Amino acid sequence: MPAPGETPAVEASVLANLDARARDIFRRIVDSYLASGEPVGSRHLSRILPVSLSPASVRNVMQDLEELGLVYSPHTSAGRLPTQLGLRFYVDALLEFGGLAREERARIDSQVRAAAEESGFEGALTQATALLSDLTHGAGVVVTSKDNVRLKHVEFVRLEPERALAVLVGEDGSVENRVVATPAGMPASTLAEAANYLNAQVRGCTLAEAREEVARSREAARGELDALAARLVDAGLASWTGAEEASRQLIVRGQANLIADLHADVDLERIRRLFADLETQTDVIDLLHRAENGEGVKIFIGAENKLFSLSGSSMIAAPVRGGDLRVAGVLGVIGPTRLNYGRIVPMVEYAAQVLGDLKRSR
Repeated sequence: MPAPGETPAVEASVLANLDARARDIFRRIVDSYLASGEPVGSRHLSRILPVSLSPASVRNVMQDLEELGLVYSPHTSAGRLPTQLGLRFYVDALLEFGGLAREERARIDSQVRAAAEESGFEGALTQATALLSDLTHGAGVVVTSKDNVRLKHVEFVRLEPERALAVLVGEDGSVENRVVATPAGMPASTLAEAANYLNAQVRGCTLAEAREEVARSREAARGELDALAARLVDAGLASWTGAEEASRQLIVRGQANLIADLHADVDLERIRRLFADLETQTDVIDLLHRAENGEGVKIFIGAENKLFSLSGSSMIAAPVRGGDLRVAGVLGVIGPTRLNYGRIVPMVEYAAQVLGDLKRSR
């Protein structure tokens, strides 16, 4: 019998061959768990099934589901709960997504667009995060990059014989510092030469545009600059890639929702671990970054990922695509594994679409 949190390998063909009765019973076990968080027993299931089936027959089916790793019993004589493998199978094969209510759609659209008018795209991101938290009773999260800040000035400052500091000053007054390696014996004049070249090429560009511009003009740079200065330009280009990753910012709203429906001390410990994960931010950003790839909404459940391996939480996330369909951020909801996936998935998807429309129009 698999313990909660384990994800034993089960062949997809085995899952696909579940008969209609087993699928119906499994679906009702999961639906009950998502609604209440409590295990459901064979006697209760026998009363609510559309066909007449004795509790003993239901128990036999539940045993088959347990052997497949889809459900488990939290203790002797208890009903069954879905395992995380069972939740994944439910989400991938059985979940029916509901449509977004007209009122919810109108609320997301009006409030996010109003925030954009008042505080720009950053304000829209913050509002969308808070709104998803309110609508889903989970924690709304968004990660975005400051990659749209335009460069005002680039400078190299020597730190040690083989290290220099690349200083990137934005038009908004922000400053990004990155340490870059330099060839031994590089004179101060080379630092100035490389900085002057970059300032002429990339002033007024975003970091993404600057990287593209320098990459395009790399051959020309090798002709205009001496070898040491050209190497320093390449090092600066590499440092900007690091600057983009470091400038990713995480917004979290509604953590208090996560402690509003705790059932036991084990739930309290789960939330404590999740809050610790949210404080570190790095793992959350890395996980949200995984949702950038591909189209549509991604669902991360419990121990399937490093971030939630201890806290037993789930996240539903969708990329926000701006101009040229580039990813401008990732929006999501974090909560317990018994999130209402069917309701929240279209909600996250629509909010991400609204943000993408705003990003493309600016």
